[in-house]
Amino acid sequence: MKRPTDRAKDQTYFLFGLTQEQLAHTLFPLGRMTKPEVREVARQHGLALAEKPDSQEICFIPGGDYKQFLTAYLEEQGEEMPETAGELVTTSGEVIGRHEGISGFTVGQRKGLGVASPNPLYVLNIDAASHRVTVGADAELATKTLRAGRVNWISIPALTKPMRVEIKIRHRHEPAWATLAPAANGEVVAEHEVTAIFDEPQRAVTPGQSAVFYDGDEVVGGGWIL
Repeated sequence: MKRPTDRAKDQTYFLFGLTQEQLAHTLFPLGRMTKPEVREVARQHGLALAEKPDSQEICFIPGGDYKQFLTAYLEEQGEEMPETAGELVTTSGEVIGRHEGISGFTVGQRKGLGVASPNPLYVLNIDAASHRVTVGADAELATKTLRAGRVNWISIPALTKPMRVEIKIRHRHEPAWATLAPAANGEVVAEHEVTAIFDEPQRAVTPGQSAVFYDGDEVVGGGWIL
């Protein structure tokens, strides 16, 4: 699987989980076309979608209200949103406020923290066990390391030694050069886990988001940030 001609519409970040069996039965007929070219083809065939505006964010979440969407989804499943209210703390452990639930936060977030500060504060860490949300300065979001699990390999059968790749940690993130290696727990190499060391620090490496690995235009594989 390779990145398309129209990089602005590249969806490989979301497709890294496809297996070889699935890819063997999959075609990507628009891979060599740009979005304007696709729209022109649609016009020529009289398709109304030719004039449909591009979607921003996730198209099935009205207004981008993720918390409301999760609440509605859980209600549909006969479940309730877990109670995850807790403390807002600084990196030194000082409690500076409280929040109504960790589902309302993501690493790197600035707005909606509910606390006043003379300097901008950003979410640095979310502890699901203690429900604590740690905040701090923007500079504290930078890191050169990453660990990912549940890795799916596409262009290689497995990673047995360090490999130079470019890594995307968000859909709109510009791939950054890094050295990828099998993850080790003591003397044991953890199956389906990898570590990466970036050449340059990256902002807001966020647990729970995807990390996708590229060798040029080719998708090497990807996993979930731990």
